[in-house]
Amino acid sequence: MTTPEQPVTPSQEPSPVVPPSPTHVSAAQGATATLPPQPSVASKPMGLALAALLVGIGAFLFGLIPVFGALVGITAIVFGFLAIRKQQSKGMAVTGIVLGSVALIVSVGATIGLGAVVNNASDTRPATAQSAAAEPEPTASADPIATPDPVETQAAPTPPPAAAVPVEYRSALTKAASYSKLMHMSKVGIYDQLTSEYGEQFTPEAAQYAVDTLQADYGANALEKAKSYQQTMSMSPAAIREQLVSPYGEKFTAAEADYAIANLNG
Repeated sequence: MTTPEQPVTPSQEPSPVVPPSPTHVSAAQGATATLPPQPSVASKPMGLALAALLVGIGAFLFGLIPVFGALVGITAIVFGFLAIRKQQSKGMAVTGIVLGSVALIVSVGATIGLGAVVNNASDTRPATAQSAAAEPEPTASADPIATPDPVETQAAPTPPPAAAVPVEYRSALTKAASYSKLMHMSKVGIYDQLTSEYGEQFTPEAAQYAVDTLQADYGANALEKAKSYQQTMSMSPAAIREQLVSPYGEKFTAAEADYAIANLNG
């Protein structure tokens, strides 16, 4: 006998259940459900922060301009703090504050420096004018001062009448008197200054007329020069005499220099 074959039965394992879509409900419910709308994210305003940044950059560029750079820098700082207070872009606001602060400091420094330069210039001009005007003139001492030995000079030409003296000659004489009175120069020194191309540029004739006509005490001039060297440069008498007679110095005669040294501490 053959054994009858057993009928094949389907597998008893349950099939997987697929969950319904979240956006829909089964047809048995008879309706379709929708998700609630997502809230939109609002962008923060950044007007003050951007203004602080732009004004800060401008202040940094114009910081060296006195006063103006400081005003622009203060504006950038104010915008920056307002932006931070309103919780706007902190990076832009802080950058504007930093640039504005740098511009403020630089502009204030430039303003102070410019004011100091102007004050120094205004103080120097009156001081120079007063020093030139206050140059002391040699005063006659109560005690008689020994006169220097006579100096050999060229015979002074007979001056022509005042009306016939050329204008250049009179100008040269005025300059020579000024050099003798204010700067205590020697006769040769005055002549060289009058004819120098870097000085007064008078003709040799006009300069010779001026030094020959000028009534100056060159011994007293040498004495004033010697006192100046002693007081301002603390030079020895020998060094002072050498400077007085040097052709590269004051160009006084030996007799005038000896007179100055003899009366230096008198």
